[in-house]
Amino acid sequence: MAALNSRRKSNPVKRTLLQFVLILYSAIVVYPMLWLLLASLKGSAEIFEHPWAMPKALHWSNFSEAWYGAQVGKCFGNSIFVTIVSMFFILFIGAMAAYALARFTFKGREAMSAVFMSGMMFPVFLGIVPLYLLLANLGMLDNYYGLITVYVAYSLSFTIFVLTGFFKTLPHELSEAGMIDGCSNFTVFWRIMLPLAKPGLIAAGIFNFFGIWNEFPLALVIISKDSLRTLPLGIQNLLMVEHYQANWGALFAGLVIVMLPTLIVYLIFQRQITEGLTAGALKG
Repeated sequence: MAALNSRRKSNPVKRTLLQFVLILYSAIVVYPMLWLLLASLKGSAEIFEHPWAMPKALHWSNFSEAWYGAQVGKCFGNSIFVTIVSMFFILFIGAMAAYALARFTFKGREAMSAVFMSGMMFPVFLGIVPLYLLLANLGMLDNYYGLITVYVAYSLSFTIFVLTGFFKTLPHELSEAGMIDGCSNFTVFWRIMLPLAKPGLIAAGIFNFFGIWNEFPLALVIISKDSLRTLPLGIQNLLMVEHYQANWGALFAGLVIVMLPTLIVYLIFQRQITEGLTAGALKG
């Protein structure tokens, strides 16, 4: 009883310490984003003269300069297109592969799973040169087909890893009941199992969105046309342009434009991300 009482007394201290650590960590994460937002509303001279102060006047023209002058708006639309199309194929192909690996027993299943998992340990930079030569031979450079194909290929390993663990947690009785009712394997997957895997799909989709939206080295190698640049490539161009023009406010405005979609998506789906990942982990 004495040990139980002492444990209860220590809980508030641990809770307070944990809250302090979380508040400190939140401040470390949030403050740079707030500083970036404030810097995007300042003039270039004010950024260097008063970097920590509030802006004296709101320079909303920085955003229009970045959006239109540096063609960040065009790059924004390109990134949306590439990200949405890539995520569609990643989740569709990844879900089917994960379902087969999780629910069916066949020869070579373990070896196939190992091959998919090995893709998560392969650094992107090691494959850039052979990837460039392969795409050049296939005529897939400087177009969205090549970029989307590469994004899908590089993202499948993680997606299959997440969804395989989630599909294993779904009860076999549901698929058996569907088969008894005359459903084919694909019908069971499409109408029964896939809707139940929605939390896992959301979690995998959000992480893939973050990765594709902010991806730079592969896009730099595959895309060279100005009209096809994605947002990270647009920010690189903005950096070069505004560096020589000394328009740092427009540069920070472009960085805010890059940051906002990922921040908004995370704030909207943060609960689904946690539920999707922990569901597969706890039930598995």
